[in-house]
Amino acid sequence: MNNLIYTSNRQISSAYIDSSVRLGVAQTMLLAQDNLTECFGMLGCDGVVYRDKFNAFWVFTKMMVHFNARPGWRDTVTVRTFPIDNARIRTHVNTEVLDSNGSSLITINQEACVLSFDTHRPMKLTDLPYPADNFPPAVMNEPFNKFPDDFTEDDFVFEQTIRSCHIDMSHHMNNIEYIRLALSVFTDDYRRQNEITDMELHYLGESQEGQTLRVYRRENFIYIMQDNKKVFEFSITFR
Repeated sequence: MNNLIYTSNRQISSAYIDSSVRLGVAQTMLLAQDNLTECFGMLGCDGVVYRDKFNAFWVFTKMMVHFNARPGWRDTVTVRTFPIDNARIRTHVNTEVLDSNGSSLITINQEACVLSFDTHRPMKLTDLPYPADNFPPAVMNEPFNKFPDDFTEDDFVFEQTIRSCHIDMSHHMNNIEYIRLALSVFTDDYRRQNEITDMELHYLGESQEGQTLRVYRRENFIYIMQDNKKVFEFSITFR
C-alpha cells in the first residue's frame, strides 16, 4: 500500500446531511477537508507544523468535484486522500469517497500552495517537508477551467457581512463558508429537485472579519466580490 494515502472509514452523521437526508454538498467539502488535514498530519506537513516551524500556512486555490452519488444518513463510506504531484510552488491532492462495496461515489481534486505569514508570498514545497515522489495514480486530474467574466450588477443576489464564526485558524474566512454562500443562490426546493453532478471552485483572495461580500449569479456561475475585487468563483452542473 502506498504510504502517501490516508484512509478513514466514516459513518455519515446527522451533522453532515442536508434536507435530502444525504451527505450535503458543502458538508462533502468539509469531509474532504477533514481527511486532507489528517493525511497531511500523517505526512508531517499539516497547517500546525508549517505554522509552528516555518511561519507558513496552506492555501487551497482551486477545487474540482464530481458526484456519482451522495451517500445517505448512517451510510458508511471509505475516504481516501493523497497528493498526486509536487510542482515546487503548488500541489494537487485527490480525495475519493467509496461506498461499502468499493464503488466510487465522489472524486475531488484540490490545488494548494503554501504562503509565508510574513510576506503572504508562495514558498517552495521543495524547501518544506512535503512528498517529492512515489505519488499514487490520480483519480481526478482534469485541467481546471477559465470562467466567463461577464457578470454585471443585474446578477447581484445578496450580500453577507463576515462574522467571527466564519473565520478559521489562518484568520480569514474558511473555504467552506464561500461554498455555503454560493449554494445559497439556489432555493432548497431547487437543490432537492436537481441533482448536482459537478462543481469547480476558484479561491482568488482572502476575506476577513467585518468585510462585506456581494454574491452574484449568472446562470450556473456564481461570483463573490469584496470591495469590487473578485475573491471566489464557482461553477455548478445539475443533472
